[in-house]
Amino acid sequence: MKLTLGMAQINTVLGKPEENLEKHLQFAHQAAQSGADLLIFPELSLTGYVLQDLTPAVAHRPRPDDPLFRPLLQASQKIDLLVGFVEEDTRNRFFIAAAYLSAGEVRHVHRKVYLPTYGLFDEGRFFAWGDAIQAFETRFGRAGVLICEDFWHASPPYLLWLDGADLFLFTSASPGRGLNSAPILESARWVEHINRAYASLFTAFVAHTNRVGYEDGLNFWGGSTVFDPNGDLIVQAPYFEEGLTLAELDLNQLHRTRARLPLLRDERTALVQRELNRILTSRTSGK
Repeated sequence: MKLTLGMAQINTVLGKPEENLEKHLQFAHQAAQSGADLLIFPELSLTGYVLQDLTPAVAHRPRPDDPLFRPLLQASQKIDLLVGFVEEDTRNRFFIAAAYLSAGEVRHVHRKVYLPTYGLFDEGRFFAWGDAIQAFETRFGRAGVLICEDFWHASPPYLLWLDGADLFLFTSASPGRGLNSAPILESARWVEHINRAYASLFTAFVAHTNRVGYEDGLNFWGGSTVFDPNGDLIVQAPYFEEGLTLAELDLNQLHRTRARLPLLRDERTALVQRELNRILTSRTSGK
């Protein structure tokens, strides 16, 4: 089975969801015309990243009667979409979220679990923490979504792997950081390094879409990538340039890699559960 995956490496307008919606619809149309089955947008693609006090004003709920999601759900009749937005729940809490849309329905919503509050980041001041990491079914197989800081921690990809995800969809609004003699930014090098590692360790496809452009003094570097279950790079988008990048995924590579390297077969989940219980119990008891 083949999957044509698109990465919409876009620049967004801060605090203007309606303007960003038009760009989403344009990229969705372009990707569908190019034969893509799934199009992934970056973190907070509908709102911009440095929202701070703008957060409540740009929040939406992913449902058919929402003015932002109605046209996106219509577009998902032709191509599956993963879009980034600010979600407001029924108790008026705000989350950095990503919604997977397919065949006119919301199939899954992931709320960002880890909110960085170090260096130039202050997400924990404005957003609530997500509290679930779950894989879900798509027409291409089982997938999982993580947002930026989520995949800097080892446990979320591991949990998705155990929950059956064979396609890891990572989104970010990663600003450029770290200059040295290397030809790429340190932040880009580290993201590419861990994504390749996850693909190899979990013998899964890892697709990462990062945004581009300038916002409030930050420069987002793009460089979106797709790695196959061997950890080999399938495609990489340009650094710092807005555009659509397509990748052809041979999903039968899962079979070939896992037949050679049965890491999933040999994973000892009961041992992990037992040792986690022991560690957590010892911390609680103070031993």
